Amino acid sequence: QVQLVESGGGLVQAGGSLRLSCTASGRTFSFSRYDMGWFRQTPGKEREWVGTIRADSGTIYNKDVVKGRFTISRDNAANTVYLQMNSLNPEDTAVYYCASKVKTVSGHNFRSFYNYWGRGTQVTVSS
Repeated sequence: QVQLVESGGGLVQAGGSLRLSCTASGRTFSFSRYDMGWFRQTPGKEREWVGTIRADSGTIYNKDVVKGRFTISRDNAANTVYLQMNSLNPEDTAVYYCASKVKTVSGHNFRSFYNYWGRGTQVTVSS
């Protein structure tokens, strides 16, 4: 059984930073072989892709969301992927989810490409 657990969310003022973590566990889950994505969702809206770090550590971002402010990294030894978010604004308020994707699946920006999901962590940015 695979589990992804996000942490690091919270309340931050506009202009501030947060670093989210997502740790994977599961006896049969080879973390280093998976691409890892971050998504976010606000009430009444579709889950929005933020970015993905591939198994080879290459990164792809939703430029409309990130605008050069977010960075995704991974630590394979710790089975953890990170989302560093800087210059946050109230529009970034959302539940942030991490998800895994088999690296051979082409594409990265749709939920259907991802097979395992965390439960999310709330990020609230106050103005």
